[in-house]
Amino acid sequence: MAVLKMQRISICALKKDRKAILEKLQSLGVLEVDNIIDEEDADFRRMDTAQRKQGFDKAAASVDQALAILDRFAPEEKSVFAALEGKKLISMEEGMEIQNERRELLRTAKQIYDLDREHAEQTAAVARLTNSVEGLTPWLPLGVPLRTVQTERTVCFPGTMPGGMTEEAVYGILAEKAPEAESAEVMFLTREPGTVYLAVVCLKEEADAIEEALRSEGFARPSQTWDEAPARQKELLEEEIRAHRERIAEIEEQIRKLADERERLQVVADYYRVRADKYEVLGELPQSERTFLISGYIPAAAAGKVADRLMEKYDCMVDVEELKEDEEAPVILKNNPFSANMEGVVESYGLPVKGEIDPTTIMSFFYVFFFGMMLSDAAYGVIVAVVCGILVWKFPRMSPGMKKSLKLFFWCGLSTIVWGVLFGGYFGNIVDIVTGKFFGETITPPALWFIPLNEPMKLLLYSLLFGVIHLFTGLAIKGYLCIKDKKYLDFFCDVVLWFLLLVGLLLMLLPSELFASIAQMEIIFPGWLNTLAKVLAAAGAVGIVLMSGRGNKNPALRLALGAYDLYNITGWLSDVLSYSRLLALGLATGVIASVINQMGSMLPNNIVGVIFFILIFLVGHAMNLAINLLGAYVHTNRLQFVEFFGKFYEGGGRPFHPFRENTKYAEIKEETLS
Repeated sequence: MAVLKMQRISICALKKDRKAILEKLQSLGVLEVDNIIDEEDADFRRMDTAQRKQGFDKAAASVDQALAILDRFAPEEKSVFAALEGKKLISMEEGMEIQNERRELLRTAKQIYDLDREHAEQTAAVARLTNSVEGLTPWLPLGVPLRTVQTERTVCFPGTMPGGMTEEAVYGILAEKAPEAESAEVMFLTREPGTVYLAVVCLKEEADAIEEALRSEGFARPSQTWDEAPARQKELLEEEIRAHRERIAEIEEQIRKLADERERLQVVADYYRVRADKYEVLGELPQSERTFLISGYIPAAAAGKVADRLMEKYDCMVDVEELKEDEEAPVILKNNPFSANMEGVVESYGLPVKGEIDPTTIMSFFYVFFFGMMLSDAAYGVIVAVVCGILVWKFPRMSPGMKKSLKLFFWCGLSTIVWGVLFGGYFGNIVDIVTGKFFGETITPPALWFIPLNEPMKLLLYSLLFGVIHLFTGLAIKGYLCIKDKKYLDFFCDVVLWFLLLVGLLLMLLPSELFASIAQMEIIFPGWLNTLAKVLAAAGAVGIVLMSGRGNKNPALRLALGAYDLYNITGWLSDVLSYSRLLALGLATGVIASVINQMGSMLPNNIVGVIFFILIFLVGHAMNLAINLLGAYVHTNRLQFVEFFGKFYEGGGRPFHPFRENTKYAEIKEETLS
């Protein structure tokens, strides 16, 4: 249960060594750069690296784009567990060899991009030509080019008219609106629901009048014209489409051949990405004519090693100093191997600020305890623990965050096994159902403690008891922090008085008729203990009213604030009742599992019944496990975030962001401080 101690490290070195020192610090990944010199002066200035950084970013983006193209045309074969495999690990020699070929690989990336662009152009051409072929289809009966065709005295022009138009109607339009034009011959080519395709042959001198008459009723010329007859033009277009498709196939084959360069391209993309990060930091460094400065936060455990290593290899001065009183350093959590897996829960709420403790260790035991109690089925626990354990063992290079999450669920699975044995839950009541249905004699595995479905009120009481312990632990931590900060008055007023009130109220509740009716048991205290309970509650209540508003000098307002704070006892009541969710989710798991088992056993005891039972068992319990696993995770987090942390913890610390090699695809084996 600790926050790693941070120190400030300042390095002053020769300008000629800046590249090597920055690369060393970046490979070690233990320094968060935070230069203390903000304003430029006559001696130190910052160089403009924006253009160089932009160039590296552009190179990394172009390679990323080429890799995305390769993924489209030649997808990399990945297992269903690819997300767990982590980044590829390559040797320094292999990494240096690929980096030396970076310009050639950039040309390869450009080649892939150019091929993809040509592929898009060819595909667009095929789509355009295909549309043209489809547009030609209604005109195929026309034996002349799809444009105005003329002889010495006649003219033929194609067009369309609204659907439903008949020959009689067309001739009627001409007779009405162009009576002087008697030479028109109308040929209907194709009829579609909304359009009629036709061609008109007439004398040249009558063509304008005839077309004008037809236009008044919706006649329109074709949107495209061709120099060949539609049937011949269709053949030409189809030949052109085949040529484009052949080129598309050639391009795709060329791209697939370049997929052999995928891993090398990934390393190069990471190289340029790391270089961009380095130049971003380089632009923040104060530099004189011959020296440069770099300063930032570093874990105290690594500061001495980094200083020794730099001073051994380079002509530099390294100064390590303690942080100032008002300096808020980034936070790194450091816990035992068990509790470290729950650090992600704390980080999702908020890292501790300066002066707060890391609650991970204390919270981790409650977390696993409550999670197992909510899921509370030994068989489900075995599944969760075994699956998570195998994944962690099988994929050692998975990301640290994923590994912590799987280990968290592994421990929660073990806790679920324990609670399942205590409650006698193994896929609900599967043992009872299977032995009774298929073997004729019902066998019920005994619960090591009790069966919640048979004694729900007992489980409720224990849930509330565990909740009180959880809340009292949070209040006790608050007291510890007050004593640590030498706030003894706050310790007495905000912790001791509340303990007096709450303990007194609990002792008053236990021998009451209300508790007896709920617990189905009667507790009798001796008279002196009942009196003590009332004294404790009264002393706590009076003390809270008098002391909660101690920061205000107005007596009336001080009492009002104290009374308002005393009203917070209702908040404590609601917090305690929140732990009834341990009962609710624990019962839900068992009840749903039992219902699934009952559904599976409805058919007779034959081959069909067995198959039906197996199907219902597999599907039903898989869904039940998934739903209740999610419910246990969400509600366990809520008990920590709202009820537990609300008593002593605020969070809001800043996470540690070291200057490191933030790669996307692969990692190169580097030396470490150990």
